[in-house]
Amino acid sequence: MRLKLGRWAFLATLMLAGAAAAQGYPSQPIRMIAPFPPGGSVDIMARLIADPLAAQLGGRIVVENRSGASGNIGMEAAARAPADGYTLVLNTIPLVTNVSLFDKLSWDPIRDFAPIGMVATAPHVLVVPRRLPANSVAELLKIARASPGKLTYASAGYGTTFHFAAEMFKDITKTFIVHVPYRGGGPALVDTLSGQVDMSFPTLSAAVPHVKAGMLKALAITGAARSELLPDVPTMQEAGVKDFVFTQWLSLLAPTGTPQPIVARVNGALNAALGSKEVRQKFQEQGFEPFITSSDEAGKFLVGEVKRYSVLIKSKGIKAE
Repeated sequence: MRLKLGRWAFLATLMLAGAAAAQGYPSQPIRMIAPFPPGGSVDIMARLIADPLAAQLGGRIVVENRSGASGNIGMEAAARAPADGYTLVLNTIPLVTNVSLFDKLSWDPIRDFAPIGMVATAPHVLVVPRRLPANSVAELLKIARASPGKLTYASAGYGTTFHFAAEMFKDITKTFIVHVPYRGGGPALVDTLSGQVDMSFPTLSAAVPHVKAGMLKALAITGAARSELLPDVPTMQEAGVKDFVFTQWLSLLAPTGTPQPIVARVNGALNAALGSKEVRQKFQEQGFEPFITSSDEAGKFLVGEVKRYSVLIKSKGIKAE
């Protein structure tokens, strides 16, 4: 009995310490790690949300780019940081795929992080160059099935969202389309524009200017609903590819062990920021929509994504470059 009372006393002390820490939080600037280089979607979205989130918290947030090794350098730095609420990290699909892509990883997406909440979501878009005689997904599939292996698709590299979207498309449509990996989304889009490759799945923000200029043909949106940026372009399901939904997302996390009252405080501030008209408008300009969740909902979502991508990566034998 004395042992049980001691354990409860210890737990109560931890809870009181966490609550006390949350009351004075934040008392110093918060570091938000963006584990990719400046100018990419993670960096842009980190800078878009940092000030509105800081305003809700009544503090200051500094975005720090810690790029390299497909996001692993920044994620390791975040995982090893003190669990005091003063280090946050924003990441996207590599958060859940790197554990399957790399043989040895110094961090684990579930074990080493406490989810704060989801931040945003965005579909990709299937595009083809002007020269390709396909103006719909049905026409593209007709070409692919008539000559298996003739068509090519560009990706931003092995294990990128471009790559995963295309492999899911191939699986569902049972087509053989050759993968041409590039070192980044920019070069992949350039060769799609020039017709060096036959198709690609870029982000909306990257593709829209070229679609509107008539340089690319947008055949389908990969999300569950049409995009306001390209309202005339059907979803993949509307185009006849059933069960195909692929979206990029961003999640905000803290090192595991961060006091629950601080996690709850940041989650509330994040969701308040995401609910503002100004933030929603800025997100839409980048092709994103706010993705509002509790910390528990974000955790369950991420666990599901780890499992989903693990199956795809293993079935395709995909490895990081």
